[in-house]
Amino acid sequence: MPDEDREGRDERAARSAADAPAEAETREAARAGSRDETRSEPPADAQENEAERRRRRAQFLRELNEAKALRERVKPRQARAARMRQQMRMRTFRW
Repeated sequence: MPDEDREGRDERAARSAADAPAEAETREAARAGSRDETRSEPPADAQENEAERRRRRAQFLRELNEAKALRERVKPRQARAARMRQQMRMRTFRW
């Protein structure tokens, strides 16, 4: 029985040794393929994520502008003072 087990292991080792170059080539090809993908267009998931990020950003900016307009209508004196402070900051800002 131990001889049979050892023979089985020897056969498996011989098969895996024969398959090793093919597996190495496959791994290398996969790595090369992944490098090529990063150089060209991003994958579809990345494009979808980018599109979703842009949609969320556009929604945020719309809501922000709406909130600023509401603040200006509700508290016009404070909004005017804030605008004046922003203008002073921009005038004194050095490029």
